[in-house]
Amino acid sequence: MLIAYEFLLDELAKHLEALLIESNTHWLKLNFTRIYQESFQNNKLKELQQWCNSIIVKYPDIVFESDKFASIQENALVSLIKRDDLQMEEIKIWNYIIKWGIAQNPGLSSNPDDWSNEEFLALKSALKNCLPLIRYFQISGENISEFIMPYHQILEKNLWKDLINRSMAPNKPITSIILPPRVILTSELPHRSDIPFSNIIKEEHAAEIASWIDKNANAYSISNNPYDFKLLLRGSRDGFNSATFWNLCDNQKNLIVVIKVKGTDEILGGYNPVSWDKTLHGCYTVCNESFIFSLKNGTVSNSILSHVVIPKDAIYNDISNGPSFGSLYLGGRGSDFDQNRGCHGYDHPHSPQHHRYEKRIRNMDTYSCEGNSVSFFSADEYEIFQIHKKKQYNK
Repeated sequence: MLIAYEFLLDELAKHLEALLIESNTHWLKLNFTRIYQESFQNNKLKELQQWCNSIIVKYPDIVFESDKFASIQENALVSLIKRDDLQMEEIKIWNYIIKWGIAQNPGLSSNPDDWSNEEFLALKSALKNCLPLIRYFQISGENISEFIMPYHQILEKNLWKDLINRSMAPNKPITSIILPPRVILTSELPHRSDIPFSNIIKEEHAAEIASWIDKNANAYSISNNPYDFKLLLRGSRDGFNSATFWNLCDNQKNLIVVIKVKGTDEILGGYNPVSWDKTLHGCYTVCNESFIFSLKNGTVSNSILSHVVIPKDAIYNDISNGPSFGSLYLGGRGSDFDQNRGCHGYDHPHSPQHHRYEKRIRNMDTYSCEGNSVSFFSADEYEIFQIHKKKQYNK
């Protein structure tokens, strides 16, 4: 695409850009940071820039809270703060652009009280394309006094005069341009606490899994679950393929896999505390603490917990498939796997030499070979979480 633009094949390049957005959304999201940075390095990639910004305006922390925020390109920053739908308080936008401007002038101290006129001019020059985009008249007088006044020298004199007059004499005419307030979509954006943490399991399931990890006889309640579940991968969001799994989960420890079985109420899964490792392709990883499970859900009346009984065969590493617990895995009946044709699992073959885990977690046989009973299934969805002890439980 970039090569097409380089050779002035703009029509071809635009077609490729549109095709990438329409057909490879999950790949773009998987590589979002790199795509965002590279799209603004070529100003012809307008469609990609708009696609990235359509996500960031709703979830601005992706960029503004990033440890790479100070190095964001000016055109990328300008494209965001000019948006009427940027979901951020105006004073926070101001504080971030000041932070960015100071970062472009490494010689500036953090305290503007110590700056010379030349240093204020250097900051003003760095922010010349950002300052006109701030909605100053949507900022409270208290915040203007606390956050804007220390830097008022970078503002046009007439603008600063109007801001002071608005606070002291609100009925006095204002001659500065007043930009409209941003459209805050509070009715469309759920609060973080209202967003389900999983498409498959509930908080009660997470508490039960946590109790198995800690080997508690009684299940934790939702309120005393000591673990946070951080989502690493979601099939419907990131893709049902081996590359996605290995890109996101390789060498990650303390992982919970949950699988929604297609056409049933079943939720299957497993716990891997030691990680999958692509450098060990074709080999097992020893693990004494892993387990697989089936969760109580819908018509499934009871949860089933199945501990590993052959630790040397607990975890299997196969780069052409997804997560494998030896007796339960997501993979294809050929190469690779996808949502509809290839997500399946071996569930606890009957022959004693294959009893890697102590119990079966499905009551259905769909295949038999040399006395080994295998249960295949397709997955509607699967997710992988990494668990961490909550701060109050760390000692």
